[in-house]
Amino acid sequence: MPEAKKPAAKTDKAAAAPADSEGSECRDELLSESEELPDDETVPGGQSELTGLFVERPESTTVTKGKNVTFVAKVDSSDLLRKPNMKWLKGKWLDLGSKAGKHVQFKEAYDRNSKVYTYEMSIIKVVEGDAGGYRCEVTSKDKCDSCTFEVTVEGGSLPGHHRQGDAGEDAGDLDFSALLKKREKKARDEPKEDVDVWEILKDAKPCDYEKIAFDYGITDLRGLLKRLKKMKKVEPKKSDAFLKKLEQCYSVDKGKRTQMHVELHDPNVQVKWLKNGVEIKPSAKYVFECVGNKRTLTINKSNLSDDAAYECVVGEEKSFTEVFVKVSVSNTCSPHCMCLSPLLNAISMSVWVSPVLRMKDGVELTKDGKYRIKKDGKKHTLVINEATIEDIGMYYVYTNGGESKGELEVEAKELEVLQSIADLSVKACEQAMFKCEVSDEKVVGKWFKDGVEVKPGNRIKMSHIGRIHKLTIDDVKPQDDGNYTFVPEGYALSLSAKLNFIEIKIEYVPRQDPPKIHLDTSSTGSKNTIVVVAGNKLRLDVEITGEPVPTVCWMKGDTVISEAEGRVRVETRTTLSSFVIEGAERTDEGQYSIIVTNPAGEDRAELTVKIVDVPNPPENVRCMGVGEDTATITWDPPKFDGGAPIKGYLMERKKQGSSRWTKLNFEVFESTTYEAKKMIEGVFYEMRVFAVNGIGISQPSGNSKPFMPIAPTSEPTRLTVEDVTDSTCALKWRPPERVGAGGVDGYIIEWCKEGEDNWVEANKEPVDKNTYRVKGLPTGEKLLFRVVAMNIAGRSPPCTMKQSVIIREIMEYPKIRLPRQLRTKFIRKVGEKINLVIPFQGKPRPVVNWLKDGEPLENKSVGIRTSDFDTILFIRSAERDHSGTYTLSVQIDNMQDKADIHIQIVDKPGPPINVMVTDVWGFNAALEWKPPKDTGNTDITGYTIQKADKKTQGWFTVYEHNRRPSCTASDLVMGNEYSFRVFSENICGLSDEVAFSKNTAIIGKTDLEYNKPAFKEKDMSSSPKFTAPLVDRVVVAGYSTAISCAVRAYPKAKIVWMKNKMIIGEDPKFLMQNNQGVLTLNIRKPGQFDGGKYSCKAINDLGEDEVECRLEVRGTGTHTQCHAFTHRHAQTHTHTHTLQLLSYSGIGPPTWEVGQVFPHKRACYRNAH
Repeated sequence: MPEAKKPAAKTDKAAAAPADSEGSECRDELLSESEELPDDETVPGGQSELTGLFVERPESTTVTKGKNVTFVAKVDSSDLLRKPNMKWLKGKWLDLGSKAGKHVQFKEAYDRNSKVYTYEMSIIKVVEGDAGGYRCEVTSKDKCDSCTFEVTVEGGSLPGHHRQGDAGEDAGDLDFSALLKKREKKARDEPKEDVDVWEILKDAKPCDYEKIAFDYGITDLRGLLKRLKKMKKVEPKKSDAFLKKLEQCYSVDKGKRTQMHVELHDPNVQVKWLKNGVEIKPSAKYVFECVGNKRTLTINKSNLSDDAAYECVVGEEKSFTEVFVKVSVSNTCSPHCMCLSPLLNAISMSVWVSPVLRMKDGVELTKDGKYRIKKDGKKHTLVINEATIEDIGMYYVYTNGGESKGELEVEAKELEVLQSIADLSVKACEQAMFKCEVSDEKVVGKWFKDGVEVKPGNRIKMSHIGRIHKLTIDDVKPQDDGNYTFVPEGYALSLSAKLNFIEIKIEYVPRQDPPKIHLDTSSTGSKNTIVVVAGNKLRLDVEITGEPVPTVCWMKGDTVISEAEGRVRVETRTTLSSFVIEGAERTDEGQYSIIVTNPAGEDRAELTVKIVDVPNPPENVRCMGVGEDTATITWDPPKFDGGAPIKGYLMERKKQGSSRWTKLNFEVFESTTYEAKKMIEGVFYEMRVFAVNGIGISQPSGNSKPFMPIAPTSEPTRLTVEDVTDSTCALKWRPPERVGAGGVDGYIIEWCKEGEDNWVEANKEPVDKNTYRVKGLPTGEKLLFRVVAMNIAGRSPPCTMKQSVIIREIMEYPKIRLPRQLRTKFIRKVGEKINLVIPFQGKPRPVVNWLKDGEPLENKSVGIRTSDFDTILFIRSAERDHSGTYTLSVQIDNMQDKADIHIQIVDKPGPPINVMVTDVWGFNAALEWKPPKDTGNTDITGYTIQKADKKTQGWFTVYEHNRRPSCTASDLVMGNEYSFRVFSENICGLSDEVAFSKNTAIIGKTDLEYNKPAFKEKDMSSSPKFTAPLVDRVVVAGYSTAISCAVRAYPKAKIVWMKNKMIIGEDPKFLMQNNQGVLTLNIRKPGQFDGGKYSCKAINDLGEDEVECRLEVRGTGTHTQCHAFTHRHAQTHTHTHTLQLLSYSGIGPPTWEVGQVFPHKRACYRNAH
C-alpha cells in the first residue's frame, strides 16, 4: 500500500521541489489541509491546534532483530506555560506508556538554557512484533504536535518461533503479528486510472470512511475528517443591514490611496468605521463618503500605521476586513522584494499557508535574536530585527503543498546634514572650531587637513556629542591654515571648510577712528530684545571698535552699572565688553543701554532684556457642579504668565485624606473649565491645577475645597392634586425612584400659567414632606404645577402635571364617612375612655351639629372637636347616663347628611332575688331564684351557683354560666346540710354582690355503715439522686440560655449550683428554679467569660448527689429563643409535660427538650427530639 508523502525536514531536501507519484497527491493534499486547519476549528477528538513544537523528530529506522534501538524527540518549551505531555503510540491507539518495562523503556531530560525537553524511547532486543508504524504526540494546553516513524525489523526467524529472546515476561507484549497466518504477497496490480477520492468520500456514509481510506492508502484519518468538514459548503447567513460587505482584505502600496466600500439596506442608517477596535474620526487622512446606500472610507497617503484591522458597524452588525500596506512589491505575484534601510528596527514577510521550512540563500533559518516567526491563524510572518546590508538575499518558505520565495534588498539610508562646517578666519593665538551636525547620532567620522587625517594632540581636540562633531584648534598658528574636511564613516559624503590665518600688521601711523558698537541680536527673534529664562545665565558680548580705545559705560535706565564682580557685572577687554547676569531674576528685566566714547566721537545702543519664567500657579480652583461620576472644575488663570503665553493646564486629583495624586491629562488642556470623569460617587475629592507655558510647568495651585461626585435624583413621581380652593391648591407626590448617595434634601414646587414658560417657585426653602399646599394663586386661572427634588448635587428633572388645574372652589356635597365599628351599637364599660373620630367631606366647609336622643348635646363631660375634614367625640370617663343615640349632621346650605351612633355604657349586674331551695331528694337539691333588678344596662348572660356544707363552710362551684334562673345540685354528701349562693353575670362579669339561699338542703343518712380500713403511711424517704443529668452545651454569646437537670429526694433536698467548683450564690446574672424536682439554671446574655464547667449538687439528711456539664460560649450568632409550654391531660394519674427549646442558631431544625414529671413518684425523664 503506498504511503503518504512526508514533509522534508532537511535543507537539501527542502531545496528540491516535492515529486512523487500521482497516487500520493491526494494524501499530500490531506496533510496540507491538516496543517491549514483554521484557528477556530479543532481536530476530531477535541485535540488542540497543530503547531511546530518539535525541534527534533524521531526518524524511521531499520534494525536487526535482537538489537537495541533508541528514538529521540526534542520539544521547544520557550513559548509554553507549562511542561508538555509526551505520548508514544504504536499503530493508531496502543499507548506504549502502559507497556514500560524491560522491553520498552522511556527517558526524559530538560535543558534550562535552551528550554528544550528531550524524550527518548528505547526498545530492548527488538523482536519481529516491534515492526510497524509508530507515532509520538506532544500536547501542552491549547497546542499540540505529532510525528510518525517506521520501524523495520530484519533477520526474522521462522513464524512459529515467536516469544524468543531474553526480554523476559515483557518480550511478547508487542509481538502479536507473529500469531497471524503468513500469506503469500499478491502481485501489485497495475495502476488504474485516476480516481477523485474526495468525490467518493463526499457521497459516502461516515461509517465507510475508514474502508475507503484503507482502499486508497490514506493513513491520516484525522486529516481526512478535517478536510471533509472544510469541503462542506455552508450557506452564508444573510445580513439584515448589509447588501454588500467589505472585501476579505485590501492591499495598498505605501503612500497610495485606498478605498473600502459597503452597501446598506437602509440608505438613512448611520455607520461607524473602526480601526483596531477604535472609532475613526473624519479628517484629511480619513474621508467618509455617503452616496445613496453606498458608504465609502478613503485612506489617503497610506503608511505602515494604516496596516490594521478595520470594521464597519451598522447597529449590532459588523463587517470586517484587513488592510495590508506594502513598502515595495515587484511585478511577480509570489516573490516579495523589499528595499529597507539597515537602521529599520524590523521587517516582516508574511505568507498565508502552513509552512514547514524557511530558508535564506539555501541556509535554514533558526529562531534566535535575529529572526522571529509569528503565527496568526494561517498567516506566518518572518521578522528580521535590525536589518542590515548582510540580510540581502533570496528567502524561501516551503510547505508540504509547494514553495514560495521573495528577495530582500536593503539599501543604505541617506545621511542628512543638519549643519555644515563653515570657513573660519582666525588671528594668531586665537581658537578655531569647526562644527557640523548630521541626522544620525551613531555615525562616526574622520577629520582631514588637505587630504591628511588629523590626529588629536595638545592643541587639536576632537569631540562627538550626539549628532554634533567638533574639531577645536587652540593657539592657532600659520601652519594651521588650510582646507579641513569631515568624512562620515560608511557614507559617500564629505563636509569641507577653509581656515584662514590672519596676520596682524602693526602700523606706526597714529589714527583716530570714532567708536562703533557691533551689536548683533538677530538670533533673539526681535530687534535689540534679549529673552532670558529665569535662573539662567545671560552673557552679552559686545564688540567695540575705535581708535584710541573707547570708554564703555553700561546703564539700566538712569543707573550706571559699574560692578566688576557680583551677580550683575560688566567685564571689559580691549575690543570686547561683556554684560553678565548670573541667575537671571524678574527684577533684571528692563531697558539697558551701552555708551562708548573716545576723542573721535560717541556711539550708543539700546537693548531690552526680557526675563521669562514658568508661570505662577492658577488661582481659585473650585468645583462648579457634580454628576454621578463627574465634576466640573474651573479656575482663574495665573496673575503672571512668566513672560510667555500660557499654552494650557495640567490637572491632578486625589481622594480627601490621601497623599496620592492622579494625573487627569497628559496633553495640555487649553480651557479654564474641565470636566473630570470616572470618579466614585459618594467619595470626597480634591483638585489642583498646573499652568504650562513655553518655559515649563508652574507650581501646583492650592487644593480645591473637597467635593463629592453625586448625581441628582430622578424626578418625583405621581404628582396629583388633593384639593383646590379659590386661591390654594394642595398637591401630593411620591419620592423619586432613584435617589442615589446624596439622598433627598427636600422638594421645590413651581407653577406657571398654561401656555407660558415663566415658572414661579411656590416655596423658597425645600419641603421635607411629600405634600404641599400652594397659596396665593390667581383665582380662575389654569395653572400647571411641577415638583423637583433637591440634594447636594442640585435639582432633579422636574415632574410636571400633564393637565392644567383651574383655581376655584369646587362644590362638594356633604357626606359622613361613618367608620365600620360605629355602624352597629357601640358598647363600652363604665369608666372607660371613648374617642370617636368620624371623617366627613364637603366643600365649602360644612356646618357640624351633634344631638343626643334628638336634643342638643349639652353635657359638659362630652367633648366635641371639629376640623375641616373630621369631627371627634370624646368622653374621658364613661358613665351609664352617657348611653343613648347620638346624631351627627353636616350641612352646606340646604344640603345635609346625618348619621346615628348608638352608644351603650354597661356595668356589672346586681345580685339575683329570692334564692330558694325548692326540693331535696336523695343526694340532689333543686334551687330557684328571680333575675336581678339591675341588669347593668345589658342582658344577663348567666348565673354562677356555689354550695357550702355547714361543717367546713367552704364554698365550691356547682355551675358556671347557668342561663336559667333555676338548677339542680347533685352529688351531695349524705348527712351534710348545705347552703347555696348565686352570682348574676353579664358581659362585664359577675355581680359584686351575691344572693344567699333563704333555706338549706339537708341530705339524710341511710342505714348503711362504712368501716374505714386502717391507714398505713408509706416511707418515702430517699437520698438525693439525679434522674436526668446536665448535658454539655454550646451557646452563642449575648443570647440567654439555660441548663436543666432533674433530681429525686425526700425530704426535699437543698440545691447548690457551682461554676468551676465555685458556688454561684445570689448573682443577678443567674436565675435558679426548682419546679417539682426539675432544676433549671438560667444564664442571662452569657459572654465569653461565662464558659466553663457547671455543676449542680443536691443535699439532704440522707446523702448528696452531684452532676456536671461543660458550657462553651461562641461568638455572636442568631438570637437564641426559648419557649416553654405545659400540656396536661386527664388520665388515671396526672402527668405534666414541659417542652423547652434548648437552643436555636437560625440554621436547621431547633432542638426541643421534653420533661415528664410523675407527681406520685417524683421522677423525671427527658427525651430530645
